[in-house]
Amino acid sequence: MSRNTQMMPFTFEDRTGDLHSSDFDDIYDRMFLRITPYPHTASGNKNTLAVYVMGCRSTRRKDTRHLERHPSVVLEFGETRPGLGTIRFIQSSSSSISIPMHTYLRKTTFFGGSLSRKFKTCDGREFKWQHKSIDGHEWTCLSGEGYMVAHYDLRPSCMAAYGVSGNTLTIHEAYSNLCVDILASLTIMRYIAEHQL
Repeated sequence: MSRNTQMMPFTFEDRTGDLHSSDFDDIYDRMFLRITPYPHTASGNKNTLAVYVMGCRSTRRKDTRHLERHPSVVLEFGETRPGLGTIRFIQSSSSSISIPMHTYLRKTTFFGGSLSRKFKTCDGREFKWQHKSIDGHEWTCLSGEGYMVAHYDLRPSCMAAYGVSGNTLTIHEAYSNLCVDILASLTIMRYIAEHQL
């Protein structure tokens, strides 16, 4: 259930569907996010991704405008084998907050599966990601009160896609200030699922 149905949600088209490199463009051109490999890691870890807030929609596949910006979040996964590492929230070019991913995204129950995890956003509120818990949604993000905050949906196999993945990330407008947190946490959840962690 949605808390406020009067507002228009942000519907981000996942341009490639690739966990490691994609643009997430709101279909109404209100916000543009990019997730891409991060080339500037201090440790040299090649298994590092960054989330950028872009100023406009990318028109080319190999657009490098993100290299002129500081990322909002850096996700450093296990270096030698798939595993959780560190999430780093960049506050400025010289300041960041680093949190181990297993602390940032905690299992909802001690013996529960790894595809249901809770996390706190930059404003201190707690949310929960669940995999395939609601029909029609691959991933669902719920607030602490049980309201649907966001969902990630895969393109139905019967629907044609022309030059895009057809996958979408929908974030209800009341939570639009948390778009970066939601995309970063979703990326970690998709990584956990992909590598069966």
